[in-house]
Amino acid sequence: MNFQKCGCKENHPPTAGRSCGCSNQKVPEGFKVPTAPANRHVPSKLTDKDISKPEMKKDDKKSWSLTDFDLGRPLGKGKFGNVYLAREKESHYVVALKVLFKSQILDSEIEHQVRREVEIQCRLRHPNILRMYGYFHDEKRIYLILEYAKHGALYKLLKERGRFDEKTAAIYVRDLTKALMYCHTKKVIHRDIKPENLLIGHNWELKIADFGWSVHSPSSRRMTLCGTLDYLSPEMIEGKPHNYSVDIWSLGVLCYELLVGLPPFEAKDSHQTYTKIRYVIIKYPEFISEKAKDLMSRLLVVNPELRLSLSAVLQHPWILENAPEGVPPPVYNTEAHPKTT
Repeated sequence: MNFQKCGCKENHPPTAGRSCGCSNQKVPEGFKVPTAPANRHVPSKLTDKDISKPEMKKDDKKSWSLTDFDLGRPLGKGKFGNVYLAREKESHYVVALKVLFKSQILDSEIEHQVRREVEIQCRLRHPNILRMYGYFHDEKRIYLILEYAKHGALYKLLKERGRFDEKTAAIYVRDLTKALMYCHTKKVIHRDIKPENLLIGHNWELKIADFGWSVHSPSSRRMTLCGTLDYLSPEMIEGKPHNYSVDIWSLGVLCYELLVGLPPFEAKDSHQTYTKIRYVIIKYPEFISEKAKDLMSRLLVVNPELRLSLSAVLQHPWILENAPEGVPPPVYNTEAHPKTT
């Protein structure tokens, strides 16, 4: 595929009520993508416990093909393809198979996003990042072999419950912070953190997914406008160079949305949203604690250099009080979803 221009297309299903922005960018060429996962043992019989194991057994010299998998029910539908539950025949290991149509990718000119997603996600190894085990393709489709996140998107869980209590929100913020710290040490900026791109794994743990807007940025400074409008940082909407701190801004936006149920800069139109972001106009509901407000006020800062560092987030009193290290994420009853009031 040739990389030409970005256009305003996203490599994930569009989300109602959220806008995105994007401008042309130049994508580095010449990278190679691994075609098989690491060679680790997996039990021959599948159980619910096995689904949470992070790796599959596969001969690294053998390429994947669709015949290696038994396809199951659809897990989701997107603009460029679908995601299916699948089981690798040799190990009986359950995965999510993301099927993308080449024709739609070419028509929408998002080849660079697909390549970037594969290049980056295949190389990341962290308990709070969704694994991509490999990929393969045929004449019409591209297949991404992904870790199966049993409990779906955080966005769905948030909408079902209305909002989260502070302990739950703090646990998610803590685990996302650790995952972002790992990404940044690998010189990866995610740039599209939001509840739709965060999945819930077998043990209810948070997983960053969808690296379509991510960049591997050794220079740490980018000019591209991309991602979801509600989560864009001031420097991005103003077209200024940006770096890893855009993920720190998004962490603050996410913290607010988890606690309130709506993003902090939501407005009737995009112009009002831009204005709210540019001047950090936020209204905190009365039920938000002072410590939570303090953390968000330190993350949602116009000057990127003055935002609280990710390591400092983990030491913030709100995190230490509500989500000390070792406290697991909450387990929900999937049969009933009472909303927080």
